[in-house]
Amino acid sequence: MSEFANALKSWRKRVTPQQAGLPAGAGRRTPGLRREELAALAGVSVDYVVRLEQGRAVNPSPQLLGALARALRLDDAERDHLYRVAGAAPPADGIVPRHISPGVQRMLDRLGDVPIAVFTAAWETVAWNSLWAALSGDPSLRTGLDRFLPWRHFVAGDSSMDFDDEHAAEFSADLRAATGRYPADPALAQLVNRLRAESPEFAHRWSQARIAVHRSSRKTATTTPAGPVTVDCDVLSVPGDDLRIVVYTVVPGSEDASRLDLLRVAGLQTLT
Repeated sequence: MSEFANALKSWRKRVTPQQAGLPAGAGRRTPGLRREELAALAGVSVDYVVRLEQGRAVNPSPQLLGALARALRLDDAERDHLYRVAGAAPPADGIVPRHISPGVQRMLDRLGDVPIAVFTAAWETVAWNSLWAALSGDPSLRTGLDRFLPWRHFVAGDSSMDFDDEHAAEFSADLRAATGRYPADPALAQLVNRLRAESPEFAHRWSQARIAVHRSSRKTATTTPAGPVTVDCDVLSVPGDDLRIVVYTVVPGSEDASRLDLLRVAGLQTLT
């Protein structure tokens, strides 16, 4: 068995369902995640996980390796080892970090009663809980540039959340700062170039060279099955990982709280 297959299998058995935010279930004969659970967390087929663990799948993509590292709760050293034994270069300096540390992942798992998501320095969605998906739309359905909040705001015309003028300014300022920290990141460069070419508003904001200062704000999720929900939005920074954790909360006892409770129960099901 290859080192990659051995490491993947060992790390899968190390992670408990509770650590991964999954129900433990009954009749489990071995500790750790089942193959189908890892497949669901990483967004691949069960058959592909089996082939990886048997050494029959070669050259997994960097995107898949990143998804596996997040699903397995690997720290930075373990993540880099996974890349190397898979024959891929670990994420280099100058590239926007997408890896979620075990501590950030635990925070995401524990705050299940509020909508919460994790974004990169380029505002790409990399992790979220089910309540976030129910409130703002399921990020797993978005691909390419649609995974970036600035693109959805300035170009795609996403109306699921009413980003105000201050948030729009923060997006452009954050991207400007990110290009300075990660000059070698091709996805970030493509995002900025496309935004400048296709959004006059973004191009104007980009020319202002504004520095971002994140503040608490209020916004409304306008397209939820339970009706519009107004939330307080707080952005928490993770300096070592350069991630943004976005948390939505509502006023207790309000109509917004009742609607959020309804979404919490219904999840992504359509409400009638």
